[in-house]
Amino acid sequence: MSLALLSVLGVALDALLGEPKRWHPLVAFGRLADRLERRFNRSRVADSAEKLPLPNPLPEGRGDIRAVPHSEFSGEHSAGLPLQANSLALQGEGWGEGVSASTITPKSDTPGLGWRSHGVTAWIIAVIPLTLIALLLSLLPYVGWVVQVLALYAALGLRSLGEHADPVVLALRSGDLNEARLRVGYVVSRETAELDETAVARAATESVLENGGDAVYAALFWFAVAGAPGVVLYRLSNTLDAMWGYRNARFERFGWAAAKIDDVLNYIPARLVALTYALLGHTRLALRCWRTQAPKWDSPNAGPVMAAGAGALGVSLGGSARYHGELHERPQLGEGPAPTAVDIWRALALVRQGVLLWLLIILILGVL
Repeated sequence: MSLALLSVLGVALDALLGEPKRWHPLVAFGRLADRLERRFNRSRVADSAEKLPLPNPLPEGRGDIRAVPHSEFSGEHSAGLPLQANSLALQGEGWGEGVSASTITPKSDTPGLGWRSHGVTAWIIAVIPLTLIALLLSLLPYVGWVVQVLALYAALGLRSLGEHADPVVLALRSGDLNEARLRVGYVVSRETAELDETAVARAATESVLENGGDAVYAALFWFAVAGAPGVVLYRLSNTLDAMWGYRNARFERFGWAAAKIDDVLNYIPARLVALTYALLGHTRLALRCWRTQAPKWDSPNAGPVMAAGAGALGVSLGGSARYHGELHERPQLGEGPAPTAVDIWRALALVRQGVLLWLLIILILGVL
């Protein structure tokens, strides 16, 4: 059975079932990653160094934020863990393009904890054996087809994207600003307690556009390229970036490899996503915003995705946002009015239409 058809089946399974409510494999992987970090990062802590608390890979109240980590305050992006664990990754103080979905450890003067080589070793131990297992299982007759579909299903978060964005829209449309703030707080890392309706809509729209790239398109891309081992490699790498990709004293060295590898794996998918958004929206405006605004964004991958997405929708994103008590002035992305509740749904529709376009292209390429 071709990868093209298996791609369709994986997306269909995600649309039908959504993310598993229990026993998600990425939850178990998150626990493994936490143990590895304890072993390889803390083993090099100087006796005099302060013992910082470990980040919780499965934060309560964060829903299913998928992830994926990156440059500081670049957006609200997905992190590699499932929605129960962390499916729409949160953006904060990461190295590359996304950040950890768990609470961000404040910057401190504590000496660097761990060496880059330890982070590389931990990454290899966490990712490579599971990727090889996925490869071997995918080669089995008949069973391999099931493994391929399940691997893609476990990595996707398309339905979860809507399940987290829809409550924000409904709360805004009903005039319940407090509920809207609460709901959007599940999918962004900025402070939401004092956001007005426009700021809530802006945060949710940014999250949908960026998480669409990480939790949906990038997984689909790597599955189309390399099947189950490809999507497993990507999703596990993305998860480690979410957990280790902090730019602070504790993770700056240890998490460097995880963040950089995730940046590399997302480089091509991010630009294909930006092109997809442009083709399905206000094309000329999206391309212009991509060209002129994306380079100003902190993240090399989130910038093109969010700039093109904002241009495609004809709205203005970016601007000021408060993270961990500090107000940050971010560059403007897109052109046009500030987003409203309806624009959150428009962003979701853009992501979903793009997935259909990708599946069509994958099927056509599969026939050739």
